[in-house]
Order: sequence, then C-alpha cells, then structure tokens
Amino acid sequence: MTDANQQSKGLALVTGGSGGLGRAIASRLGSDGYFVIVHYNSNSKSADETAAAIRANGGRAQSLGFDVSQAAQIESALDGFSKEHPNLSWDVLVNNAGRHNDTLVGFMSDDAFDSVMKTNAYGPFYLMRYFVKKMMRKRSGAIVNISSLAGQTGNPGQFNYAASKAALIAMTKTLAMEVGSRGIRVNAVAPGLIETEMIEEIPQLEEMKKRIPLGRLGAAKEVAGAVSFLCSPDSSYITGATLSVNGGMFPA
Repeated sequence: MTDANQQSKGLALVTGGSGGLGRAIASRLGSDGYFVIVHYNSNSKSADETAAAIRANGGRAQSLGFDVSQAAQIESALDGFSKEHPNLSWDVLVNNAGRHNDTLVGFMSDDAFDSVMKTNAYGPFYLMRYFVKKMMRKRSGAIVNISSLAGQTGNPGQFNYAASKAALIAMTKTLAMEVGSRGIRVNAVAPGLIETEMIEEIPQLEEMKKRIPLGRLGAAKEVAGAVSFLCSPDSSYITGATLSVNGGMFPA
C-alpha cells in the first residue's frame, strides 16, 4: 500500500470505484495528481485492482470499504482514515455509487423503491453532509454528483432510479447555492448510454442508439473527462450545473 502521507494534489474520494465508470473516474483523477480513495461496498478485489493500477501508472491510491446507504459506516470509515493521515484534507468528492432495480410502477415493491433511493439519494446526502463540514474549514473543495439521463428525462421501468437521479440534480443545485460563498463548488454529470457492464442489461439497445445524434455509445473515459474538468481550476466559475454527457440524446 502506498503511503498516503506522501505529498499529493489532494484527496479525492470516488464512490463505487470498483465498477466500470467509477474505475475510469478514479483512474483519471489519479492521473490528474489526486490521491484517490477508491470506495467499494462488497467488491474489494476490483477496488484493490483499480487502486493498484493507479499506483502502477505513477499515481497514489488506496481502497476503502463502506456502505454508502449507512451514515454511521461512512463516518466511521472516513474518520478512521483521517485519523491515520491527519495532514491530508478532503479536496474532491465524486458521488458515483449507484444501483437500479427496474420494473414498472404497478409492480414495484416498497423495497425496490427504498433500496434505490437509499443508495442513490440518501448516500450522496450523507457524504455531502460529511464533506461540506470538512471543506468549509479550508474554504475550498469540489463535489461532483453522477446523475443520469434518466434523471433529466424519465425512463419507463425506472421510476425509482429516475427519481433518485433527478433528486441528485436538485440536491446539487441547492447545495451549490448554500456553500458557494465558502469556495466549494458542487456540480453534476448526467451520462447517457455509456459502454460499461450495465449496458448489457438495457433492452432494445440498438433502437436506442439510433436516437443518439453522434451515432454511438459513450466511453467511460469521456464521463471521467467531464468529472476531471469539473474538479479542475478550468471550471472555477462553474457551480450548480449539470453537464450532460450523452452524445446529444438530450441537449441540456
């Protein structure tokens, strides 16, 4: 494990870093110079591999496990890390962890709705509450929330998922208003159809591709590039925005 007390650009937490999109975001922030904390819930092996790949490319990273839907677990894990490395500060939060449980509303159980909201909306709330307190002390920081095209347009069969991602956009706008005067920027990225392992679960994918003006699926690295931009000084006058990365499928 790389010594986290080595000098770095700053600490960046990427939740859901063991998945395809999270892996791309973590890798990009690692190449940008951040010390990346690759979060996982259950897939520690994949998160360890992501962190190892960042280190192999000359970056700094380590994995950290907790359930984003449990506030106590979040605070315990992050407080524990901070106590081990008191000279490091949290500079970037990327709320990427998410889940879906798709079905039509008439057949949707309470648990199917609650579980998606707990991960996709409550989780980012818990994490933003934690990070804002840390970032306000140093009057700087960047938060990027990974929403979805579904949160902007709705999507049949994804009542719970679309609701959670729309909530994330509203939370982004509101928090940006609350903490902008403290030097903290809060933005969202709304990916469209991106080539990750989740794409295989989408029905009628070929038909949906025909609706994309650019004529192709997006790549995870293209979403990672948008996140990198929103964490960088190049976006220093951007907050409360939602950057759509969808090939023109929904111009926003």
